[in-house]
Amino acid sequence: MSKREILAELPKLSAQDRGEILEQLWHLEESAGPTAREKMLLDEAQAAYDANPSAGAPWSEVEARLRKRP
Repeated sequence: MSKREILAELPKLSAQDRGEILEQLWHLEESAGPTAREKMLLDEAQAAYDANPSAGAPWSEVEARLRKRP
């Protein structure tokens, strides 16, 4: 079955079936690990943090700011 055929069939599936497919896809992505680009971005973020750890904010503060947005 081609990708095009699969994509055409997805809307015809029940919400439960689509949820199962989504869960399976999520597990496949998680097991693959980060891409080279994602690894580079993570390394850059870690280096920035290591250079200036006080420049960041704790997650609780970031989350609070995000929840205040309209």
